[in-house]
Amino acid sequence: MVETKRLVLKPLTYEQLVKYTKCDNSLEEELNLNKTSRIISDELKEALENTILPNVADTSKNYLYSTLWTAITKADNKMVGDLCIVGEPNAKGEIEIGYGTYDEFQGMGYMTEIVGGIVEWAKTQLMVKSILASTEKTNVASFKVLQKNNFVKISEYECLLNWKLELLAKNDDKSKLENAPQVSDKTIEDKG
Repeated sequence: MVETKRLVLKPLTYEQLVKYTKCDNSLEEELNLNKTSRIISDELKEALENTILPNVADTSKNYLYSTLWTAITKADNKMVGDLCIVGEPNAKGEIEIGYGTYDEFQGMGYMTEIVGGIVEWAKTQLMVKSILASTEKTNVASFKVLQKNNFVKISEYECLLNWKLELLAKNDDKSKLENAPQVSDKTIEDKG
């Protein structure tokens, strides 16, 4: 679990992901949350069925790199959005993230805070050297989230922008350990 100024980011277990897919508030009940109106996009539904659920079920993998991290507001005790890390770090130490805010909570800075929280968590993971993300060129809000979290555009295609955030210079793991933030012990400030 990761805590930010306004949010708690909770990685969902396999059983919780199954409840998440039902959209019947059974997950909210289990987590003692207030109900949220959320709709699972076709794209997310496909990812849950074909990738996320099978990867989380695979006990040889660290589920934190495959599951949805749901964001819960401290003030209202509601789920406001989700972020997923798309697999364990590759040979270069890269992880990729995807994210979305529920419609009623868009434009409130939550996703900037969610991505910032995951960046702080990733800094404590020895194998993670950088974070990648892709956005549609037309999704200005999404790429502003990345810019506010210091991601740099690394490539551009007809419809997509690809982004990267380097977490470490020169793979200095010892420095990473010494300077790792205590994510579970302090609040991460919202970056805007």
